Amino acid sequence: MSGDGWAPEADLGTPAVPGAPAVTVTVDGRQLEVPAGTSVLRAATEAGVHLPKLCATDSLAAFGSCRMCLVEVDGVKGVPASCTTPCTDGMVVSTQTETVRTLRRNVMELYLSDHPEDCDGCARGSCEIQAMAATVGAAEVRYGRPASREEVAHPAPVDLSNPYFAFDPASCIVCSRCVRACADIQGTFALTVEGRGFDSRISAGGADLLSSECVSCGACVQACPTSALQEHSLVELGMPTRAVETTCAYCGVGCSFRAEVSGEGPDTRVVRMVPSKKGAANEGHSCVKGRFAYGYASHRDRQLSPMVRDTIDDEWRQVSWDEAVARVAAGFAALQAEHGVDAIGGISSSRCTNEEVYVVQKLVRAAFGNNNIDTCARVCHSPTGYGLKQTFGTSAGTQDFRSVAEADVILLIGANPTDAHPVFASRMKRRLREGARLIVCDPRRIDLVRSPHVEAAYHLPVLPGANVALINALAHVVVTEGLHDEEFVRERCEDADDYLAFIADPVNSPESVAAATGVDPEELRAAARLYAHGPNSAIYYGLGVTEHSQGSTMVMGMANLAMLTGNIGREGVGVNPLRGQNNVQGSCDMGSFPHELPGYRHVSDDAVRGIYERLWGRTLDPEPGLRIPNMLDAALAGTFRGLYVQGEDIAQSDPNTQHVQAALRAMDLVVVQDLFLNETARFAHVFLPGTSFLEKDGTFTNAERRLNRVRPVFDSLVGMDEWEVTCAIGRAMGFDMSYGDASEIMDEIAATTPTFAGVSFARLDEVGSMQWPVYDTDSTGTPVMHVGEFVRGKGRLVETVFVPTTERSTRRYPLILTTGRILSQYNVGAQTRRTANNLWHPEDVLEIHPADAELRGISTGDLVDLSSRVGSTTLHALVTERMPPGVVYTTFHHPVTGANVVTTENSDWATNCPEYKVTAVQVGVANARGDQAVAAARGAAETHA
Repeated sequence: MSGDGWAPEADLGTPAVPGAPAVTVTVDGRQLEVPAGTSVLRAATEAGVHLPKLCATDSLAAFGSCRMCLVEVDGVKGVPASCTTPCTDGMVVSTQTETVRTLRRNVMELYLSDHPEDCDGCARGSCEIQAMAATVGAAEVRYGRPASREEVAHPAPVDLSNPYFAFDPASCIVCSRCVRACADIQGTFALTVEGRGFDSRISAGGADLLSSECVSCGACVQACPTSALQEHSLVELGMPTRAVETTCAYCGVGCSFRAEVSGEGPDTRVVRMVPSKKGAANEGHSCVKGRFAYGYASHRDRQLSPMVRDTIDDEWRQVSWDEAVARVAAGFAALQAEHGVDAIGGISSSRCTNEEVYVVQKLVRAAFGNNNIDTCARVCHSPTGYGLKQTFGTSAGTQDFRSVAEADVILLIGANPTDAHPVFASRMKRRLREGARLIVCDPRRIDLVRSPHVEAAYHLPVLPGANVALINALAHVVVTEGLHDEEFVRERCEDADDYLAFIADPVNSPESVAAATGVDPEELRAAARLYAHGPNSAIYYGLGVTEHSQGSTMVMGMANLAMLTGNIGREGVGVNPLRGQNNVQGSCDMGSFPHELPGYRHVSDDAVRGIYERLWGRTLDPEPGLRIPNMLDAALAGTFRGLYVQGEDIAQSDPNTQHVQAALRAMDLVVVQDLFLNETARFAHVFLPGTSFLEKDGTFTNAERRLNRVRPVFDSLVGMDEWEVTCAIGRAMGFDMSYGDASEIMDEIAATTPTFAGVSFARLDEVGSMQWPVYDTDSTGTPVMHVGEFVRGKGRLVETVFVPTTERSTRRYPLILTTGRILSQYNVGAQTRRTANNLWHPEDVLEIHPADAELRGISTGDLVDLSSRVGSTTLHALVTERMPPGVVYTTFHHPVTGANVVTTENSDWATNCPEYKVTAVQVGVANARGDQAVAAARGAAETHA
């Protein structure tokens, strides 16, 4: 929410103590009740008594080093620090005695004696030292005070290596808040205190910030009470004047942020993005993307006007919104008149709000008159929707993120949270440091296998394509060793006898599948026993599970394992997909699949269809429409002629790039709605400019089913909201789509979809967030699913037969390529490549095992050709033992690399989710093109992008 003036979030000094019995304390004559163990500092602050503090913050455990929050307690000798003093029943505290005031002034004098008088942070208002000195009355410094930063006791150069923030040792008071934030919140341990006493200083392991292990999450900057750690943007733009609560538009964690801005109207500037402590998904933490990589919203490459052209070889021509909308509507209508109602379709975006996605599927179903609607979830988590629907009865994860704090064993399969979901990874690492055990199933040795203070109990390096064999073997051990929860299986599951007989078959034993999985049978058995014994065992998984030919089977296999062991329906357990994009969950919820209306209800259901037919005044098609692969195939066959693409770049993100591009070329009308002229726009006839998350009004739904508000920080730079554009197209095609604002779209969603019945903008503004299902306005949602019974009644145990993929290594293509993401970049890179994040990952590289590299004469930095049966690309090699022999790995963030040039048409048997994770390839030193030629090509591609 925006306010009339800016103020930082309230800081109560130390964390809350939940669940403790209440005690009565008296602070400066005020009597109050607080949970036992609450710090005196927090109790006083809650009572409106504000004590000075420098080392204390409510996001970190009390440290007691600054000695500014001293108090006197009746019956206690001395003057304890209030931050480290817990409240007990009957305690009487005095915070303003002459003794403590004198001590605070004396301590403040010591701080000022080594703090420069010309501190720009003090002048700006971003450094607390000068203001605190005034508060405690330290007007004079008996020991002298340095006039400038060069005169402090230990002058050192400012570290400007990080593109987003600087470290100025001259302003540092060595309170250790940054060190503790890096360790306790982020879990990276990149910072430390070097030296002793007056020689103490903060160090990034003896290196500058950029070359250290720092991941630029910003936790240290947020924790710093002075201007020692300061955002460049704050120095450039000055202090913010107001703040708007909104939601990050990157990964599926869905972090809440305060967009702190200055100026009004067209002069609005984002000063900084600060993670909100009120955000239930992130609780005040962030990653480098959400915290700093928002500059793409105002990048010079943004297209702010609609454009049209007759053919894809013509130059673009800017037009008015009216002309663009009329061109789209007339073009689509003409194609349907000539080629039939099914000749056109749409693709919704997982980067757009629920409201924007909802109106796109409404446009397709009611204005286009067909069900040819799909979404990018098709190429990532559609097997999650299918597999969990079949087994549990609903197409979403079972837990909230906080649940991981109760897990005793974490089974992590096909996911790399430290890169792809870093804020959740920090939660997970915190739990692991507390003693939870970790099992990692991944061909690549990801950071969580071993990193500071975290080490997996077992790393099962399963070969790409063998996930189902692995999960069956784990379940086989559980059943044959009598480790399953017999009572849970008999009372809460169906088809138990058939499944138990299937999984107990020796064909599923670790020894039988060892050749397929590449996993040592004894290690696998030990991991299975660890998971079964829990007592709370949780499964978290990512695209390394779903993007396989048996992705849906694997999701059902994980559900089987959770049900076998009774790890469903309480905190600390469950089956939890880590969603890739900010609104993948929401785009699926809103009915973006060709066979499902909003709420995952099949289009063939007469009763459900009737709800929308009565509301929209149109008869809806009861037959499922085309999926994205079907649309592309039909385009090449000449029967699918027009496509509306909202915020997706299928020419870069979808597999078999040559096939995708050929299909787009074959269409008569391709309409792209996006921020930038992306790869798909090369084949477009109409370009409709989109809005960034800083301009949107609506909601996102994250991986834990949590609906968060997205609020506009400034007005749309393109003159229309995206939902308004979609509705205008519908009206131009003769279907009345009109809303006063985005809240009315959510009202329609709530009125027609039972799982969202209790959701509205007003309620979200009041309570902060909700996790669906929210069945009525008395509920704030469902953090843990399937408590007592499954959504479908009884859980369904499904026989998950392992069927090896047809994509296998051959003499010509002897290696297997798998793909993934990296921390600093996001998806196809359209956003992050237009920020300073490119400094960390300026290009996609190919990771290859030393044995495979030596055989081919490849060294780190060499330019190599990567080829498969469908295409080839060129990129630089990184020789690393992260990879097992026979498997190579790359990311897909840069269009010049075009990793999907080599991925094939193989897909999941149930959902057509592409098999990105298994492609037979060959790698060799590139001879045809030199580094100079590739650099030129890369520069041209980046300029175009």
